[in-house]
Amino acid sequence: MAALPLATAEVCDANAHLIQNGELRALQPIFQIYGRRQVFSGPIVTLKVFEDNVLVREFLEEKGNGRVLVVDGGSSMRCAILGGNPVQQAQNNGWAGIVVNGCIRDVDEINGCDIGVRALASHPMKANKKGFGEKHVPVNIAGTRICDGEWLYADSDGILVSRTELTV
Repeated sequence: MAALPLATAEVCDANAHLIQNGELRALQPIFQIYGRRQVFSGPIVTLKVFEDNVLVREFLEEKGNGRVLVVDGGSSMRCAILGGNPVQQAQNNGWAGIVVNGCIRDVDEINGCDIGVRALASHPMKANKKGFGEKHVPVNIAGTRICDGEWLYADSDGILVSRTELTV
């Protein structure tokens, strides 16, 4: 994990060549900011699910080691695929953050956690629990292809994805 938090705007300004060659990409600004950690970064773990949160919970029960879980929830606005209990578990297990291309719930509980969370919106209905989904696969979120093992940098200006870890 980066020793100092990197400001996404400064990273963009200092790395025009990485933006031009596609090694550094910015996600479209569609995410709401949740959780107490406004700035977070780490290596990415990808997950693709649709209206089902069993695999999300399974990942967050593992040790995070400063990683960021990126969940492609298919942009569903019909239920939440992440809630307060798994986010608390993620915080306790050392995850740096969670980015959800879908909805979350238990917003007040999540906002009390020392972890970064980005999601499209909140929704009171819970997800299915069938265990369907794909782990460690490339996902397309907010106009950007994201692969397992890449690096994510998030702050109040936006979210960047880099093929490699960046330093100041």
